Amino acid sequence: MPDLSPPIRVALVDDQQLVRSGFSMLINSQPDLEVVAEAGNGIEAVQALNATAADVVLMDVRMPGMDGIEATRKILEQAATQPEGSQRAGVKIVVLTTFDLDEYALAAIRAGASGFLLKDAPPEELLEAIRTVYRGDAVIAPSTTRRLLDHVAPLLRTQTPEQSGHAAAVERLTAREREVFTLIAQGKSNPEIAAGLFLSEATVKTHVGHILAKLGARDRVQIVVIAYETGVVSPGL
Repeated sequence: MPDLSPPIRVALVDDQQLVRSGFSMLINSQPDLEVVAEAGNGIEAVQALNATAADVVLMDVRMPGMDGIEATRKILEQAATQPEGSQRAGVKIVVLTTFDLDEYALAAIRAGASGFLLKDAPPEELLEAIRTVYRGDAVIAPSTTRRLLDHVAPLLRTQTPEQSGHAAAVERLTAREREVFTLIAQGKSNPEIAAGLFLSEATVKTHVGHILAKLGARDRVQIVVIAYETGVVSPGL
């Protein structure tokens, strides 16, 4: 029986037309994916996402004018003002970078992006990232994310009021939530956490929900960032 679900709506934001065209051809070749908007810079992206509902945005971080970091922040702020259930309320952003170790990508993640990928990632990895983020998970599996965080971990330890608040929030986690928090930060999936702690996946999902709420985190990627900020996870672990 054919899948009658509507395709996942994707927006492309990159200042290079050739890059957008290549991504568009790849994405539109998939029956469950559809490109609904394109933009050449951050300002155009904010305008496009205000006019067109998208589920997932592929966002270049380095662009003239408004870069991908500020665009990510504005698009998610815009989404947060939408009524619950609105087509524009649940947009997810994956940032794209040319470089393996890129502080711009980290800044975009801290602005609320759900992960990052290299522009030269294999096509199947890009397509799976779109589907993964759409399902509500974060793109934290690629080793590049861990290497990025390892690279900039010292920068994260520079205390800001926001980070002090995160440290206090981590202290409020229960012992079990702390275990789950640490395993998420190590890149473990819910099934892996469930197996490691001898819990059901439903129980793990409940713990993850509580952790997100207590930390004020949008998704698992932000949990990882907070774990590095607060020293729960150290580079290389």
